[in-house]
Amino acid sequence: MSQQIYQALQRGANAEAAALAHQAIATAPTDVETLSAAALAFRSNGERDAALSTIDAAIAQMPDNAELHFLRAGMLLDTRDLGGAQAALAQTIALDPNQYGAYVVQAQMAIGRNDLAEAERQSKLAARVAPEHPWTLMLEGTVASRRGDHDRALSLLTAASQRAPEDVQVLNALGFAYLAKGHLAFAEQAFRRILEKTGHAPLRGLLAQILFQQGRPAEAADEIAALMTDPAHVSPSMQTFAGELELQARRFDRARPLLQAAFAAHPESRRATNGLLLLWEATDNTEETRDTLDAALARDAQWDHLWLARLAMESFGSDVSRELIARWTAARPEHVPALQAQLALEAGTGELEAAEATARKIAELQPGHGNANEFLFNRLLGRDPDAAVAFAEGLLPAASAPARVMLRRWIAMAQDKAERPADAMATWMALNVEATANVGAPPAPSAAPASWPEIGTVEGTVRPTVFLYGPPGAQADRIANPLQRALPEFRSDRFTTPIQDAFQDTTVPVRLAAGEFTGEQVADSWVAQLPARGIGDGAVIDWLPFWDNAWLLALRTRMPHARLLLALRDPRDMLLDWLAYGTPLAMKITDADSAATWLAAHLAQLADLIEQDLFPHTVVRTDAPGEDLERLASRFAEALGVPTFPTPPRALLGPDRIPAGRWLAYRDVLAGPIATLTPVAVRLGYRQD
Repeated sequence: MSQQIYQALQRGANAEAAALAHQAIATAPTDVETLSAAALAFRSNGERDAALSTIDAAIAQMPDNAELHFLRAGMLLDTRDLGGAQAALAQTIALDPNQYGAYVVQAQMAIGRNDLAEAERQSKLAARVAPEHPWTLMLEGTVASRRGDHDRALSLLTAASQRAPEDVQVLNALGFAYLAKGHLAFAEQAFRRILEKTGHAPLRGLLAQILFQQGRPAEAADEIAALMTDPAHVSPSMQTFAGELELQARRFDRARPLLQAAFAAHPESRRATNGLLLLWEATDNTEETRDTLDAALARDAQWDHLWLARLAMESFGSDVSRELIARWTAARPEHVPALQAQLALEAGTGELEAAEATARKIAELQPGHGNANEFLFNRLLGRDPDAAVAFAEGLLPAASAPARVMLRRWIAMAQDKAERPADAMATWMALNVEATANVGAPPAPSAAPASWPEIGTVEGTVRPTVFLYGPPGAQADRIANPLQRALPEFRSDRFTTPIQDAFQDTTVPVRLAAGEFTGEQVADSWVAQLPARGIGDGAVIDWLPFWDNAWLLALRTRMPHARLLLALRDPRDMLLDWLAYGTPLAMKITDADSAATWLAAHLAQLADLIEQDLFPHTVVRTDAPGEDLERLASRFAEALGVPTFPTPPRALLGPDRIPAGRWLAYRDVLAGPIATLTPVAVRLGYRQD
């Protein structure tokens, strides 16, 4: 009867095969071939316990049969008994060292737990038994892919697929290798072939992800819709994903029931809630979304994201937003997120006394709460700086390491505000020495050449190129902000991404001055990176993290059409700002004297550039840029070579961290450094004392 069982299994008639298996066991309960066939039938029909007990009965009759132990391992894997499966596979190999399938399964199990060394060992053992088998290549390719060697993985798996083009396991491994390499279209093709062969519906979810990554949301949504025709695959997370895809495809009528069903089933899901908000935004169906969120909050007020979503639908500070926050705090009076919303409302609408009371309540409930403590600190800073110092010092013992750094900066700020310059400088210097201990020293300025090369001529019409630079402490960010807001050509990417050109390398200027580089090489390296930075036509305002006059050897000869925009202020205030707040290009600071010596030499180059007019330039004084916004706009226009530039809003200039002339309060504390900087300050147009 075992042959009849196998024939039923081949036709996919699993229930029939299981029925035949029960009859066969009743007739021949100790026949190993019958028990083996019956176990396979039970396994195929989902009767896992019966399958395992039946294969155990077969093994009891023939304990030295390696094939039976191999079948038992597969059944244990079905039940996620990985330890039992591993033991069964080990027994299989002990009985038959040439049992190829056991090595394959053990390798796949090792890959599943990311034990690539063990997977490689098992793969090599399998290769000894069947070196030409497609699965041997499949295992090697899968291990290579997991190790990031994607080219070798694709080579091995393509070869395996050529040997066994219809093998589902090989196709599966090949599909994931294509995904790892980013070959989405090939991955899609591989998984579609598996779906056609197996009908394995969950693959549609993976296909949907691949289609979406290719920018085909409608097709991705159709795959999920096909998957969810089977109720077994319908879940709130799947409905949310499908709804998101339908939104991307702008099929709002299809998105609505999916997202509403997902939210109704799981209002605690942030993703489902966000999907509902995206639907509202896309369709302007405000009332329906408000009603849905209000109903959910009426049923259960514990979900913070629902309150925040509901608040997002109202104007800040409006009567409705006030009412919502009142409802939230009434429902959860000691709940920090609700109190945070109240604090934001009160602080943002100028109700500072009420905000301070709320902040104190938050700090009592959660002593390390950053926003509440910052608000309380700033309130004290405004009315009693010494009390602000004590407040921040009181928070230090319980603070985490990152929070301690922030609190020490608060302390220095308050010490400065309290007219305690010696204390403030001691705190700032200790922070600087720690923060810059593992970075390089400031680059030494290059020596000026005996004579500068002639400035080249500008031929034809060229797109404007402006290089923005501000020395440490010059607060260049205050003028960068309005430029970045107004001009899509503005680039600040050098501060977040190492651009692979000469202007990014602080070691190049000295080598350029020494003749190790040519101006042409420097300029060409800059041009070569423009497409990757989205600057196809060369029009750019490029914010440089570092400057040295050696760059002029390149700009004068190869880029005469460019212009420099220099942010400068009193060098003595620059030093103070640098020591207090650092600079985007981290440079080692060991003491104030060496920092001042370097800054003086650095600024002397800029003074040379200005006095000798070494290159077209515009200077923007950042001592108090907000005092004359129209003059600031005219300086921008001059730098950009345009008739006018819009007057920037004062808010875009950001806070004045170190007010102009603040260095005067530090004349005694920084007497030596200030004396070092005074000559170059005078050269740049500032007072002697």
